Amino acid sequence: MTFMSKGSIVDTTSPKGKEDPTAESRKRDHIELAFQSQVAQGALDERFYYEPMLSGHPRRGALKSFLFLGKAMRVPMWVSSMTGGTELARTINHNLARACKDFGMGMGLGSCRSLLYSDETLGDFDVRNLIGDGLPLFANLGIAQLEQLIDNGELYRVKELIDKLRADGLIIHVNPLQEWLQPEGDRFTRPPLQTITTFMEKIDLPVIVKEVGQGIGYESLKALMQLPLAAIDFAANGGTNFARLEMLRGDQAKASVYEQLAFVGHSAAEMVHMYNQLLEELGPKLACRQAIISGGVKNFLDGYYLINKINTTAVYGQASGFLKHARGAYEELYSYVDAQVQGLELANAFLRVR
Repeated sequence: MTFMSKGSIVDTTSPKGKEDPTAESRKRDHIELAFQSQVAQGALDERFYYEPMLSGHPRRGALKSFLFLGKAMRVPMWVSSMTGGTELARTINHNLARACKDFGMGMGLGSCRSLLYSDETLGDFDVRNLIGDGLPLFANLGIAQLEQLIDNGELYRVKELIDKLRADGLIIHVNPLQEWLQPEGDRFTRPPLQTITTFMEKIDLPVIVKEVGQGIGYESLKALMQLPLAAIDFAANGGTNFARLEMLRGDQAKASVYEQLAFVGHSAAEMVHMYNQLLEELGPKLACRQAIISGGVKNFLDGYYLINKINTTAVYGQASGFLKHARGAYEELYSYVDAQVQGLELANAFLRVR
């Protein structure tokens, strides 16, 4: 705001009435960019009420810490299981573990199958010293490997895996469509639910169960919620889809037959709705009360919306978003995560979920 005082113009919006040295260039930018900044009718994000009157700008670190998987996390973000076993994977996993430490996130490792019988790739996965003891770190095996270990009487190998990684528990990924389409894929001889139940009866470990990019339907979700799992990771359809990935790297004739399978499944929003419905339906039968919402979570607004829509303790997971920035210098990943966390702080201050 300006006013006239004895023939001079004074800017009362700048400190102590001094001129704002950036005013001219800023106003010029506003004029030049105004037309590019138009928002099309119907393009508004209608998931939120925007409440600009109820908060000041958030301070850094404004998000409250909370308990998840028995440990204190500072932000509700989870590094979803990705990769391991290659030189590039070592860089990725080590960068991600450092980011978890710096920002207070939890981490799920990629498939640790190679470590069941050899320590050759241990360095790719051995990130406990980087993430620290105070944050959740989970190893990862496929349901096919667990079925084989049970049949061979070798479940002790899972305990050895957890010990060598100093992990807090095990993620079991259930991936029937991926295995069917993978050229090297395994075949399940029993329903995965049976294998998971048998494993939990024989091995006392915190267990997370996840899909790999299709999501989980109502009856399967209902069955999992009645098991004493540490959490369920949605891995919904909408993000990286491993069935489609296997089609891209496999026989093209086979891919043309099965390509529509990539579009089968459930979105994260649909799974949140099913989860809330089952919370009421199951009542005292409910045994699993924590969730990782992943699959198609592109940014902090998606994550903020979903964890506020679900009626349980939840974090949101990302894989490809982190992966894109974790393959090179750590500074690139740090900048990406920092921007996401600041976005969450801003959303928490000014947005309310409808």
